[in-house]
Amino acid sequence: MNLELRQLRCLVAVMEAGSFTDAAIDLRVSQAAVSRNVASLEEALGVRLIQRTTRSVELTAAGERTIRHARRILGAVDELERDAKAAGNTVRIGYAWSALGAHTAEFQRRWAAAYPDCELRLIKTNTATAGLLEGTSDFAILRRVPDTSALELVLVGTEKRYCAMAAEDPLAGKRSVTLAQVARSPLAVDLRTGSTRLDLWPEGEQPQRTVPIEDIDDWLTVIGSGKARGITAESTAHQYRRRGVVYRPVRDAPPVHVYAAWSRKDPPAQRREVMELLAGLYG
Repeated sequence: MNLELRQLRCLVAVMEAGSFTDAAIDLRVSQAAVSRNVASLEEALGVRLIQRTTRSVELTAAGERTIRHARRILGAVDELERDAKAAGNTVRIGYAWSALGAHTAEFQRRWAAAYPDCELRLIKTNTATAGLLEGTSDFAILRRVPDTSALELVLVGTEKRYCAMAAEDPLAGKRSVTLAQVARSPLAVDLRTGSTRLDLWPEGEQPQRTVPIEDIDDWLTVIGSGKARGITAESTAHQYRRRGVVYRPVRDAPPVHVYAAWSRKDPPAQRREVMELLAGLYG
C-alpha cells in the first residue's frame, strides 16, 4: 500500500471546506487533482471514504476513522517541518508528570532573559524517557531512571516525597505521614513513569493493593475519589493542585532524584546553557 501525504491533505481539505471545489481553491490545485487524490486514496485503502451528493459531501464510517488518522499524521508532519526549520532556535524539554515544580516559572523567565532568540518549549509526554526516544524532546526531566543505556543522565537535585490523599482521608489532618501509615490503603501507581514503586517499602510492609493508573490526571481522579492514596515528588504537589486532594510530606521516605537527560548519540547543542540554569535553580 502506497499512501501519499497529498492524498490525506485532499481528504481533510474536502471535509473542512465542504466541497471539492472549495478544497481545490484552499489547496491551490485543480478540482480534478483533488478528486483524483481522494479516489486514489479510496482505491489504496479499498473502502469508500466520501459519499457525494449534488449539494454536499459526507464521510462514510470508514471515512470517519480514516480522517482521524489523517489529521494526526498531517499534524505530526507539520510539527516535523517546524522543528526542522527551527533547528538551533528551539529547545524542547520533555517531562512525564511535572516539569521543574516550583522552579518551572523561574526557569522559563531566566531562559527568556538569557536566550531571547531561542524558544523554550516544555512538553508533557507520559513515556519513560519523556519524549527523548520518541523524538519529541531534546532534553528530559526524569524522576525515574529509564531502562535504557541510550541516554546521558545528570543528577540536578532532589525533592521531598509527598502523599496525596482525599481531603476526607483520616491522614489529611496530620502535618506529615509515614510510609507505614500510607500503606494501610490502596496505592495508585503509574508503572510506566511514576517515581514511586512498591520497593519504596521494606519487604512485607508494602500496600496490600495497588490501583494502576495511566497519567497524572487519572492519578488525581482516583485519589480524589478516595479509592487510593499516592506518593509522588514535591514537584507534583506544587504543580498539580486539585480540589478535594491534599498533600502531606512523608517524613521517613527517601528523596526523589531529579535528572536532566538527553540522547548519547545525538546530544543537543544547548547542554551547557540548560545545565547552568538548572544548577542555579536546584543549587
